[in-house]
Order: sequence, then structure tokens, then C-alpha cells
Amino acid sequence: MATVSVLNMEGKEVEKLDLNDSIFDVEINEHLVHLAVVSQLANNRQGTQKAKTRSEVRGGGRKPWRQKGTGHARQGSIRAPQWTGGGVVFAPTPRDYTKTLNKKERRLALKSALTSRVQADKFIVVDEFKFDEIKTKNVKAMLDNVGAKKALVVMGDKNDNLILSAKNIPGVKTALTNTINVYDILKYDTVVVSKEAVANIEEVYA
Repeated sequence: MATVSVLNMEGKEVEKLDLNDSIFDVEINEHLVHLAVVSQLANNRQGTQKAKTRSEVRGGGRKPWRQKGTGHARQGSIRAPQWTGGGVVFAPTPRDYTKTLNKKERRLALKSALTSRVQADKFIVVDEFKFDEIKTKNVKAMLDNVGAKKALVVMGDKNDNLILSAKNIPGVKTALTNTINVYDILKYDTVVVSKEAVANIEEVYA
């Protein structure tokens, strides 16, 4: 069973915490992790790009000059791609980039990502996030104390003081246990979670 130290906001160990092996010590499935990241990035794409082909550009119905005898190359329309103002040859059209994973695959990918952070000693548990005011300096001090720079901070319950204080720190993102995803877990070097958030994760994914 994986065991981690629980730190307070000053970076001092206050207790040990046993993590659920079915979430934090699974066999890492790199293929599913890759699919989850690709899926998330693809689903973020709008897919609204559009350009007109020669059939959609206004005008160009009349042949600009006769076929032979002018000395010019033959032309059928002034809206052909080689003309200024003409259509685009292989014009992009709106499309849906959505890629889906089933529920079982998504859960296993998330467990693999969490396991990789635990195994790399990049999973830091803090007993509680207690911020009485909105002050960036306080969150920065807490992260420095626990040894985290580029970090994903996961809360058990919404903490507006923490969210607003962390907003201005480069390389730091806050999330709730129901909004964590594989991409963010891998993107940020360290995952800093509250003890309450660990309990929530174990309750949902065990």
C-alpha cells in the first residue's frame, strides 16, 4: 500500500496517510493516458474554420475571354483558385473533432496519471488549505513550503480565497476533485491535494 506524508501549510509532516491501491497504485496504462490527453485536446477545438471553394465565391459565372486566339492562357472563371479573389482549392469546412473514451477507459487513464505522480514523489498531501484572505503571497509561501512550483492544487471543497489568490501565480492551477483530468495532472509537475480531496477521490474512483 502506498503511503505518503501529510504536511501542514508550513511544510512540516503531521501524519502518514495510506492511499488506496486501486487508485494510486495501479499498473500504468500509457496507451490509455495518451488517448485521454488526445481526446481532451481534440474536444477543446472549436472546429469552426471555414473558407470558400470556387463554387461558393460570388461571381465568375462568365468566361473572362474566348478560349482561343487571345494569347492568354485559357480560363473558364475569374473565381478559379489561381485568380486573386478566387476560391480556395481544398478549403477547410466546419467539423467536429470530438473523440470519446468510455467511462471505464477514462477512469483507468486518470488512475494511471495519479499513480505516475505518486510513484515520482510528485503527489503532495496537505492537511488543509486554510486562507483567511485573498493574498497571492500566502499561497506562494505555502507552495514554497511544501516544495511545489508548477503545481495543480486540488481542493475538496471550493475555496474562493485559494482560487483567487492562486490566479496570479504562473504555472499554478486550482481544481476541484470533480474537475481534475489526465492532461492537467501530467502538465503540472506536482499535484498538491488536501487530505479532504484525497478522501473525495477515493470515494468516487475506488
